[in-house]
Amino acid sequence: MNKAESLVGVAFLAFLVMGCPSTHNPTTSPSKQNSAPASLTGTEWILQDLAGTPALPNVKATLAFPEAGRAVGNASCNRFTGSAEISGDTIKFEILASTRLACADNAVSSQETEYLKALAAAAKRFELKDSTLLIYAEGYDKPLRFTRMTPSDAVISGQFRVPAA
Repeated sequence: MNKAESLVGVAFLAFLVMGCPSTHNPTTSPSKQNSAPASLTGTEWILQDLAGTPALPNVKATLAFPEAGRAVGNASCNRFTGSAEISGDTIKFEILASTRLACADNAVSSQETEYLKALAAAAKRFELKDSTLLIYAEGYDKPLRFTRMTPSDAVISGQFRVPAA
């Protein structure tokens, strides 16, 4: 074998080695690869715990994000709407307007007042854990805890949806 043939053989071997796909997987953490914040747009939630106090039974306080920048819900006996500014894991509710119907009793009225206060004045950040939404509010030791609303929950709370055509 002459020098030119050896050179071609080495070049061919180098080409083969470089062209083979690597089976080596880099050791990167899966959580670091997709670190984009979870979107709340299009989600609906039922309040389970108001910063350490269980939500009243048979009273559905809700929170929904029907579109980016907007929040709506049932405060306990009155509906509310307003803006929701979400960036990363921070959340801030602004200009929450609500209906002004009299609540059935003082306990429902108290829950509604505290719920709206926690959302409007104090909400700072949120965390999603499976089907649970936690909203941490300034001045509260524990978060507001919500569970994702199911279609049967929507019927119970009076939030009827019309399927998209």
